[in-house]
Formats: sequence, C-alpha cells, structure tokens
Amino acid sequence: MKHLGTGIGWRPEIAAAVEGMPGIDWVEAVAENVCPGHLPESLVRLRERGVTVVPHGVSLGLGGADRPDEGKLADLAAAVEALGSPLVTEHIAFVRAGGALTASPRLEAGHLLPVPRTRDALDVLCENIRIAQDALPVPLAVENIAALIAWPGEEMTEGQFLYDLADRTGVRLLIDVANLHTNHVNRGEDPAKALDELPVEAIAYVHVAGGFERDGVWHDSHAHAVPPAVLAILSDLSSRVRPPGVLLERDENFPAPAELEQELTAIRETVEKASISVLPAASDPVVPAVSEAPEPTEVPDEAVASAAASPAAERASGDALKASPSTDPARQRLALAQAALLSALVAGTPVPEGFDGTRLSVQARALAGKRADVVAKVAPELPEILAEAYRKAFVAYAHSHPMTGGYRRDALDFAEHLLLGGRLEDPDVRRRVSDWWLERSGPAPLSQHPAARLARATRRVLLRR
Repeated sequence: MKHLGTGIGWRPEIAAAVEGMPGIDWVEAVAENVCPGHLPESLVRLRERGVTVVPHGVSLGLGGADRPDEGKLADLAAAVEALGSPLVTEHIAFVRAGGALTASPRLEAGHLLPVPRTRDALDVLCENIRIAQDALPVPLAVENIAALIAWPGEEMTEGQFLYDLADRTGVRLLIDVANLHTNHVNRGEDPAKALDELPVEAIAYVHVAGGFERDGVWHDSHAHAVPPAVLAILSDLSSRVRPPGVLLERDENFPAPAELEQELTAIRETVEKASISVLPAASDPVVPAVSEAPEPTEVPDEAVASAAASPAAERASGDALKASPSTDPARQRLALAQAALLSALVAGTPVPEGFDGTRLSVQARALAGKRADVVAKVAPELPEILAEAYRKAFVAYAHSHPMTGGYRRDALDFAEHLLLGGRLEDPDVRRRVSDWWLERSGPAPLSQHPAARLARATRRVLLRR
C-alpha cells in the first residue's frame, strides 16, 4: 500500500488554502463531487505538483441489502482514472432502503447509517465489496462510520466485524478515529477494545475529525476542532502500527488556514510520538486466519478467469475470493430490517422492536436538519427567499416527506409542497418561490424557442392564480 503521509480533505471552500499549506502530502476529494471531464483547477494543480488525490465515495451504500449500482461503480471508477489515484474509499453503511426486495417505496437517508453487526449483514457486505472490487481499477478501502443508534441483537463487536470483513474479502480499512470516539460516547463502545480486535495491518489510512456533544450525544459534525479525546485514540492506534496515511476532515465552518495548519501539526506530532517504537507503516495484505469455511458454490470457469484478472484478485488470497453461498435469503431479511428502520427515521412510521425510541428521535431530527442544510447549499435561493422561515418549514416538511431522490429533487419537491399547500401567505414570497420552481422544474437548459417561452409564461400566470 502506498505511503500517503499527512493530508487534508479537499473542499472547494478551502481549495486555495490547501494549495498554500506546507507539508500536505495528499488530499481526499468527495467522489460524487468530481466530474472526470472537468476537474477543478485546484485539484489539477495539486496533481501536477505530485500531491496524491484519493476519491472518497459517500453514496454507494455497500452495507445496503441491494447489490451495488453498476452506474455508481462506473462513476467511481471514472473518478479514480481521472485523478490517477492509487486507491479509492467508501463506507460500511447503508444509505437507502426499500424497493424491489421489500415491495415498498424506495427511501433515501441522505446520510450514512450503521449496518447491524450480524452474520446476515456481513455476508451481504462481503458480496457487495467483492462486486465493487471487481469493478474498480484500484484497491478499495472501506470506512467504519459514526452512529447515534445501535441495532438490537448484534452478534459481533465492531472490531470482530471488521476483522472478519477484511479476512473474507482482502479489503483494506479506512479507520476513522473520530468515529470510534463517537461510538464510545453514543453506544458505550471501548475504542481500545476495537483497536485490539481489528486487523491493524489492513489499514489503508486514518481519518481524524472534530465534533461536539449535546445532551449526552456526540455529533460527528466535521465542523469543529479535533478534540483531545480523538487525538488520544489516534495515538493509541499509532502505537500499534504506523498508519500509511492520516487525513484531517473538515466539511464546513472552516476556520482560518492557520488553525487548520495547527490541527495538522498536532495530528502529525501525535503520530510521530506514538510511532517511535513501532514497525514501518502497514503495507502487507491481510492474511486470512485458518478457519473452517463453507463449501464454495460452483463458479463458471470464465468467472474464475475474470476474477483472477481483477484488481481484487491481486489484493486478496485465493481463499478470500472463493464464492460464498447465495446471499439472497440474507439480503431479503436485511432489506426488511433496514427498510423498517429507515421508514421510522424519515417517514414517521413506528419504531421497530428493540430500538431505543429516544435515540431514533434524535437521529430523525439530525437527518431532517442535515437535509435542510444540504438543500440550502444545493438551492441557496430558497433560504434567501424564505429567510428565517426556511429551516422551520423544511424540517416540518422533512418529517412527513421522505427523500426519494437526490437533494436537487428534494429542493424542487419542497418548493412544490409550499406552493400547492398554500403555505406562503406573502404574495411576493409566493411569486419568487413560484418563479424559482418553474425555472428549474422543466428541461435544462431551458428552451428559448418562442413557443416554450410562452408556455412557461402561461404556467407562471396559472400557478400564481
């Protein structure tokens, strides 16, 4: 595995600052925000200087019951090729539920939600990761996530779950020490025990980030300074194995560049101090433990040949790539469980048995708030038009209207909800929201043909009436 060094999450808001920061060996860019044919000039300049750029996916949903979407995998592979990246990363999470497996409407979380640490979930996740590995041109690493809620009836600890995952697939791990801290506060899980159990030799790199605590719940905000407790977990990890790379994540509420540089210095010094007596950075592939494995199902010769030629085959032993029994029954059970949980979070349906209703309420409010924040970025005209009423109106809307598409669709649906429900009493506000919705609900770019312009004007008049 390539030695990455010290890096920072590249975001457009701090692009210029990142370019000017000393000691930046690499950056990570959100894969969904990378257009392969039109890379941001800042990323192009960084690459030309020899700075490694790693795409970090957030929407694949490898922990979901469905098999990975081929289109999303193709987009992720295209981002890798465009950036010349040595690896690509994603999350151990589900982000959507429902659909064909449950014969229910498709629901989008707009957030990374935890998978249950059960054998069913592990079987599905392993197969999904193998599918992704075969579709990607470089090694894949997957990240542990932060969670406000815990699944009832879990069969493994986080460390055991990650160990078995790496053992069975050969996948690398992206360990987020801030997420370990979050799970310590919110779920009572000991970070040291997790580090004891997980295969540190499989680590590709490490995330470090800040957050805040409110009413006994830790929120992994990526908008606050890194606390000492997170640096302490980084130190513990670095005393066990020198991580190939460490990266500071910051997604909003960006401080002055000097403050970010101070945080990077603290991270660098923490790793150096803890790694003095540790062997070189993790670089060897995970060696599967000797254990009894289920009999493999029969695989066509051409499929074996394809797997042997894939990047996954180069990263894992032959045993790790043996086909597992059909996961279809496990997918069905997982699909029903995830759909019930997500529906309770975003559609107000009853809390599934075994879950903490109070914690689910906290998570539901957090999801609605995040939707409001992201829609405000995607459609900044709406909070500008609605002013102080925007957030309250959107959160009320979100609690009874699940997101079924992306955030741009969500913004349009919210505006339509306001207009059709007669919730805009001010005529000027109603006109401005109507104009905004009409301009964006049709084909893009809008046709300038006289007939099309007349049709838009007619719709505008009718909607105002």
